Formats: sequence, C-alpha cells, structure tokens
Amino acid sequence: MLTRTVRRRIGPVAACVGLLIGVASCGATGPRRSHGAARPAVAGYGVTTGDVKGLGTVLVDGGGYTLYLFLPDDHASHSQCTGICAAEWPPLLLPKGTAAPVGGGGIRPSLLGTTVRSDGGVQVTYNGWPLYTWPDDLSPGQATGQGLNNVGGLWYVVSPEGSPIRS
Repeated sequence: MLTRTVRRRIGPVAACVGLLIGVASCGATGPRRSHGAARPAVAGYGVTTGDVKGLGTVLVDGGGYTLYLFLPDDHASHSQCTGICAAEWPPLLLPKGTAAPVGGGGIRPSLLGTTVRSDGGVQVTYNGWPLYTWPDDLSPGQATGQGLNNVGGLWYVVSPEGSPIRS
C-alpha cells in the first residue's frame, strides 16, 4: 500500500495520465471515468440530486456521481481550478454544441448556469459555483472528496440550495 505522501506525489501524474486517456476515449457517450466506467450519453453533464450517506441530499451528475464545489471559486461563477487542479478534479463540462445544462429532479433550474473556462470549455455552474467531479468516487452515492484540502483549497459537496455542505 502506498503511503499518503507517495500517493500525493504520484497522484497528479496519475491524474494527468487518466485525463489524457479520458480525453482520448471521448466520443458520443462522453468521457470515461478514470476507472473505466462510461458516463451516460444523455445528461452525463446534467445536474440532479442524490443521497450520500452521512451528508443527505446532494447534487449529482447525470450518472449519479457526486458533484463538488471548490471554495477558492468563491461563488463567483468563474473557475480558479485550472491545470493540475482540473486534472485532479474534472470540471463538469457541456459537450460542444450543447447550449445549456440539463436539470433533473430536486434542483432549482434557475440556479443552473455556465461559465467559460480559460481553456474555452463551458463548465456547468449551480448558484454561481462551478461544479466538479472527483475520480476517486467510484460509484454513485460516494463522496470521498468531501472536505478535502487539495490543490489549493477545500472541496465540498453541494446542497440542492446551492451552498457547500461542510459536515
């Protein structure tokens, strides 16, 4: 088993390799998670709600994977997470040619929005917070990124009201 220090040091490299593999495998069904499970074609970029044990109802993507916000984004509808940060915490992006995010049950459609990232990608926002996924969540209902202090800031799951759940 790798020590925490070794994992932190090789984590960014592994994340970059995973991101490159994911980008190379993009197609009509969207990007693949680092562990190889395909995201759904319909609403993989959608936002709905799901339950996470110990945290309650949180925002999830179209595949049911937990969505996170990055506190340094400061509720400003602009992402501060670029480079290695975005490699470790993939932003929830709209596919090219898609005009708007898809909302599902339990959310407030008026809180859904987008922001243009520095690389030109269009990232989904909720209540002004850019949304991200965490590749270590290997199945729906997990929130292994909750409360992590990683790549320059704290990460939290998002409530249906659009605020961080800090517990």
